Amino acid sequence: MFLSLTSSSQLRRIGSLFLCALLLMLGTSSGSGEIFADEPAPLVKVLVTYHSLSGNTERMAEAVVDGVKSVPGTEALLKRVGQVTADDLFSADAVVVGSPVYWSNMSGEVKTFFDNWQFKFGVFPEFKMKNKIGAAFATGGQVSSGKELTMLTILAAMLGNQMIVVSGGGAFGASATTEGDSPGIDKKELADAKELGRRVAEVAARFKAGSAK
Repeated sequence: MFLSLTSSSQLRRIGSLFLCALLLMLGTSSGSGEIFADEPAPLVKVLVTYHSLSGNTERMAEAVVDGVKSVPGTEALLKRVGQVTADDLFSADAVVVGSPVYWSNMSGEVKTFFDNWQFKFGVFPEFKMKNKIGAAFATGGQVSSGKELTMLTILAAMLGNQMIVVSGGGAFGASATTEGDSPGIDKKELADAKELGRRVAEVAARFKAGSAK
């Protein structure tokens, strides 16, 4: 009965209005104020890798991972430098490297890890780590044992591969003094390591979101 009293043009108009109202309800129900909901942010992968004999640098690495995980939409992979694979390296959006201080420098194991970027993983000459986020942390026995120099050598290796380096928890990264009146790592130093992980994840997420546009 309704069809017989309504023209085809009126039916098309009613249908169009109904469709617009439906799309509007779907868009506003998500709180975005748009017809279509925003695309989910891409997952950010952060590789946290380290060398540790006493366990101090490992504790710092675990705190860095906690900081990474505090940022929504991030995934952290924790590995010793000798266990990192080419896929771990190239699939990561950010790489955080930690080392104990050996004679005011990174440990031999960490240096070998960076050497493997070329000799084992073939990073150069295509600069396959280009534009990935990089950061460093270090542990040393004394207050002036070379922790800043150690972090700078790590960051220099990353800069040589055209990575984008950031700091957090300190001027050059997070660090801990493991001997003295309070041997080991204190809560402040672990908090600094967590802050480094959080900042790396946030910067990597922003960069990846911008690159995806």
